[in-house]
Amino acid sequence: MPTNIYNPFKDFRFDSKTCFLSGQPLQSADEQIQVFPHWLMRKFDLEDKPFKLLDESLRTYKQLQLPCSAAVAERIAELDNAVADAFNKGYEAVNEMDRMVLFRWVAKIVYGVVFNEIQAGMRQQALSGEAMNFSQVLAHKFVNLHLMLQSLIVPIQFDGSLPFTIVVVPVDNPENTFNYRDEINTLIYSLRMNDFGLIVCLQDNGANGIYHKAVIDLINGLQLHPIQFEELCARFFYSAYLFNRLPEYTVLPTAEMVYVEPMSLMDMSMKPIFDDWQVKTYGQVLENFWKPWGHTLFEIIKDPENPMSFLLDTEGKPLSSDVITLPRGR
Repeated sequence: MPTNIYNPFKDFRFDSKTCFLSGQPLQSADEQIQVFPHWLMRKFDLEDKPFKLLDESLRTYKQLQLPCSAAVAERIAELDNAVADAFNKGYEAVNEMDRMVLFRWVAKIVYGVVFNEIQAGMRQQALSGEAMNFSQVLAHKFVNLHLMLQSLIVPIQFDGSLPFTIVVVPVDNPENTFNYRDEINTLIYSLRMNDFGLIVCLQDNGANGIYHKAVIDLINGLQLHPIQFEELCARFFYSAYLFNRLPEYTVLPTAEMVYVEPMSLMDMSMKPIFDDWQVKTYGQVLENFWKPWGHTLFEIIKDPENPMSFLLDTEGKPLSSDVITLPRGR
């Protein structure tokens, strides 16, 4: 008999009576886990801090929860413990982590946010009496993300290239830095804490890593100033927006294993995988990432041929963080 894969989008099951990952019925409403793990919330005092959802409503970090069976919660606790150990040790330990472990940890948080967004949308739908309008493109992405996250509890083998891009870099962060971002439409995530920064494109089949390979190679081994890491994030977040493919996967369930293989991103049109880079739009993204330092769009694109950069000098060579006299921000 083929290994069972659960798809909550099939009948749009996002209640609190069903395990979010396995689909198993729950015995009690108390069977819940936190989207953001306890150790992370305690470390940065996040429990009662606000978290804004897409409908502009506010939750606290500790209010973001997932219905979860005891068996799945145990696997997630093991994952959290492994990640907590590495994150608390710092950059070297994080950089040496199995990329699948990092992917699962980030995917659980991002999918957890998605789950809470969907529940908020369903509540709003019930109050308004209107039908819920849910993008089929987003549903397609979330189905695939949920499938990949099930590798926590189901034997799944990824054949060919891995379905994600992960970048880990050393960053000279101020003490107690916690800077989290996600963009659920493009499934990209960044985190800056301790002495490292992390960027994860959750469903690009490695395309963004290839797109930015020249810059990544140039800064390899260099400790970044926070403004440099935020620039790197801006580049990835913008390219994730320019990424114009909807990845497809061949899924083969067998009795022993589920085999998942990314399909080629090239199509018959031979259209480039990324849309054209627009300096002004990129400048707007960068302005947002550079808010702690107050650089304006006018400053950033004053020379449109050479937009402002703290990563590279005018000759395209990497800038040492030692020459940056700006404060390290937050």
